[in-house]
Amino acid sequence: MQFDHYIKLLREHTAANYKGMYREAGGAFPHPFLTPGSLQYADILWDWDSWLSNVALRQILLDQADPEASEAAMPYERGSILNFLSLCDKDGWIPIVVQRADQVGALRPADIYSSNMHKPVLAQHAAFLVSLAEGDAEWLRESLYPLQRFVNNYRNHHRHEETGLYYWQNDHAIGVDNDPCTYFRPAKSSASIYLNCLMYKELLATGYLCECLQLPESAADYRRDAERLKQAIIEHCWDERDGFYYSADILLQPKSRVHGIHSGQPRDWSSLIQRIGVWTGFMSLWSGVAEPEQAERIVAENLHDMRTFWSPYGVRTLSGMEKMYSARATRNPSNWLGPIWGISNYMTFRGLVDYGFENDAKELAEKTVLLFGRDIERFGGLHEYYQPDNGEPMLNKGFQNWNYLVMQMIAWLEGQPVIKEF
Repeated sequence: MQFDHYIKLLREHTAANYKGMYREAGGAFPHPFLTPGSLQYADILWDWDSWLSNVALRQILLDQADPEASEAAMPYERGSILNFLSLCDKDGWIPIVVQRADQVGALRPADIYSSNMHKPVLAQHAAFLVSLAEGDAEWLRESLYPLQRFVNNYRNHHRHEETGLYYWQNDHAIGVDNDPCTYFRPAKSSASIYLNCLMYKELLATGYLCECLQLPESAADYRRDAERLKQAIIEHCWDERDGFYYSADILLQPKSRVHGIHSGQPRDWSSLIQRIGVWTGFMSLWSGVAEPEQAERIVAENLHDMRTFWSPYGVRTLSGMEKMYSARATRNPSNWLGPIWGISNYMTFRGLVDYGFENDAKELAEKTVLLFGRDIERFGGLHEYYQPDNGEPMLNKGFQNWNYLVMQMIAWLEGQPVIKEF
């Protein structure tokens, strides 16, 4: 059977190539680390890439059932976190990406509050490893304070007071590069649903780490803040009309700027919803933010529509009905205006599983296996992103990174233990 053949190819490929993500210490890196892989990302430490590469790596190692290989991976896993924390300054700023030849002092921008920093996934990465070790966080104890400074930087300087939502400082290196809710929009205007879902999980992860290190009051503080954020996301990002989660525009004129005919009724709203169909709305399932009845509508009214997100090879990163939709190959920015990415398929899959939509999760997992298995069979490697309608690879052969999360999908399809991010 072709499907079983593709699973076999993927197992063989990941087992043979996962160590291509390992990099040794040196230069700007005091610790070994994980890199996304491929010639384009040969010796570089990226923020959410190292986290998700690590999640995928742990599934590969579980499938191999080799204790020595699992032990050998640990310095690279922890080192990915510790390298970033070694760069955390007194203000809690951490860079998004680090290269070996970088001069550490030159990484910090002149104004850290006018540009983006490491995405809020660092505590999640640490919590992932700690949870696998059944709560043993002693290796992180000395680095917990800089980690808290990092999270508190987001809380204190990246949060919109009126709504309680988090926003991007600008449109640089947001991960989903050209998301039109942020890309080429004014600075500090985009309360991205993607960012806020990540931040919700980051606050929960920080609380978990504090609990593991016997800091119950700190743990409770982060968890309360996570719940406040969840309620803010539901209030400001849920669209009852469309049954979907959207980003919000928070760049409104201040209420104090009232004069003339405006004085009789100042605005009584704090944001404007951005009804742009971006795949990150499905992250409300991945993060656990969506209420169960909302999840039903998200899947029934949005996921299944072939005109918008659903395609023969997975989830389009931008709805096919948006005027900005484009499936051409680009770099700087990479194209998230429609092409299929391994991470958008995976995060949507994970949310479907968590909310009990098993038939949809099965279909999406099978589409991803076929997409990647066919790529390996034809070209001997995986690519960064793909055409939605025919599955043709578009760019960057050899890309490992979160594409290897397909192994979680395979394990789930086969009823085997699945490694899950925190």
